[in-house]
Amino acid sequence: MGDANCRINIAVLVSGHGRGSNLQAIIDACKEGRVDGQVSVVVGTKDEAPAMERARSNGVAAVEVKPKNFATDEEYAARLIAVLAEHKADLVCLAGYMRILPSQMVDAYRWRIMNIHPALIPLFCGKGMYGEHVHQSALDYGVKVSGCTVHFVDEEYDTGPIVIQKAVPVEEGDTAESLAARILVQEHKAYPEAIQLFAEGRLRVEGRVVHVLPE
Repeated sequence: MGDANCRINIAVLVSGHGRGSNLQAIIDACKEGRVDGQVSVVVGTKDEAPAMERARSNGVAAVEVKPKNFATDEEYAARLIAVLAEHKADLVCLAGYMRILPSQMVDAYRWRIMNIHPALIPLFCGKGMYGEHVHQSALDYGVKVSGCTVHFVDEEYDTGPIVIQKAVPVEEGDTAESLAARILVQEHKAYPEAIQLFAEGRLRVEGRVVHVLPE
């Protein structure tokens, strides 16, 4: 996965309502040299989304690709793949992208698409588990530890092989909002770390297991 000692081009996919904080964390990590790469394009489902504005304010190309403008998943996938090819994307990062990617897209970028989820997969994940639903579910269940997971993307929600996980203790009196805020801090660390491992060519997928190769 990735090429050692080579700066990679990163494409970030976002949906309509994302704040773009993980996008910003990736951009900042690239600028600060913590990731050997650059965000070459942000692809969003809605042009006026906050994450798209954030991309432009950082000098990154922002391209709208609305799924509803395409008659089939195949056509949507073909357009996504064309945009990614145009911007020479080596790695695709989902950041608040709320859809299942078409299988053609997953296949074209097998083990080159990452997502971040605000829980310790396989807990509190899957369809409908996003945003504060995740954190409220964790609190309602009474877990003492939550966290975040960076994983490769496959054809289902949150089921791809796990790259990095970071644990966050649940504190007495936590609300969904307070737990989310503490986990977000770790998300902003975990995503760049996972991307850098990819950039260094240190990730190898065998079945469900992602092996992190030595430097």
